[in-house]
Amino acid sequence: MKYLVIGAGGVGGSLAANLSEAGHDVTAIARGAHLQAMLAHGLHMHTTGRGAYTVPVKVAAEADYQERPDVIFVCVKDYSLMQTVPLIHRVAGPRTIVIPLLNIYGTGARLQELLPRLLVTDGCIYIAAQIKAPGLILQSGHIFRIVFGLRQPEQFRPDLNEIAADLRASKIEVLLSQRIKVDTFNKYVYVSPLAACEVDRGANAGSIRQPGPDQDEWRALTKEIIALGQAMGLELPEDLAETNFQILRQLSPNANTSLTRDYLAGRPNEIDGQIFQVVRLGRKYGVALPGYERIAAQLGFNE
Repeated sequence: MKYLVIGAGGVGGSLAANLSEAGHDVTAIARGAHLQAMLAHGLHMHTTGRGAYTVPVKVAAEADYQERPDVIFVCVKDYSLMQTVPLIHRVAGPRTIVIPLLNIYGTGARLQELLPRLLVTDGCIYIAAQIKAPGLILQSGHIFRIVFGLRQPEQFRPDLNEIAADLRASKIEVLLSQRIKVDTFNKYVYVSPLAACEVDRGANAGSIRQPGPDQDEWRALTKEIIALGQAMGLELPEDLAETNFQILRQLSPNANTSLTRDYLAGRPNEIDGQIFQVVRLGRKYGVALPGYERIAAQLGFNE
C-alpha cells in the first residue's frame, strides 16, 4: 500500500521512519528547515531503545506531492487540521482511507463531514516524541502504539486489516478497535489531564509520578474527565486512571506534552481542544469540572 503522512513532527516523523525502515512506500509532508534537512540527510532518530540512527525517509513539500496514496495518516496539531483538507481532496482516490492521529476527541467525525466521499476512521497514538532540531526526532520513552477504527462497523473494509499488519511489521503496536469512541476517549483521558496539570503547575512526567501536589492535581483532573466520559455514555475501563499512571512511569522524567512545550515557547497550541473543549463538554452534559473550570479561566476561557 502507498502511505502518505501529513505532518513530520514527533508523531508523523516517527511513523514515517518506522514504515520506511520496514520497506513500505511512504512519503511524509514537511516544510521549512525540517523538510530541507530530511531531503539532504534523511531523518535522524534519537530513541530510548535503539539510540541514534538515520532513516532515508521520502519527504516532500505539500505543493510537490503528486502521488495517489491508499492511506493518509493525518499527524498535525488540531489548529492545523483544516489546512490538511485541500491536500487530501487533491491527492485522495475514491478508495483512500484517512486515519487522523490527533490528541483531540472526535477528530475523525469532524474530518468525515469535510471529506464525505472518503472513509475517515477515528484514531489516536501513544508516543512521546518531538522535533529536537531540523531533521531530528527525539523519542522520550518506549511506548509506540496506534489505535484506529470505525465509528460505524458496517463500513469495514479488508484494507484496514492490511494497514494494521503493515504497522505491526513496522514495529508499532496496533489496535484495530471495535469500540473506537471509547478508545479515543481513553487517550483523551490520558493527554488532557496531563497537559492541564503541566501548564497549571509547571509539572512534568517525573513530578506527577511522585506523591505530592502535582500528582494530586493530575488525579483530580483525571477523575473529572472520566466522570465526563461516563456522562457521555462511554463505558470506560474501571482502572483507566491507574493504566494511564503506568504509561507515565514509562516516560523520561523530563517528558511533557506537546501542548506544554508549545505553550511555554509561545507557539500556537492545542489548549482549546485539550482543555477548553473539556469544559464545553462538561457544561453540555451537566458534569461539574471544578479543576478544569479553574485552569481554563486562568488560561483565558470566557465562554
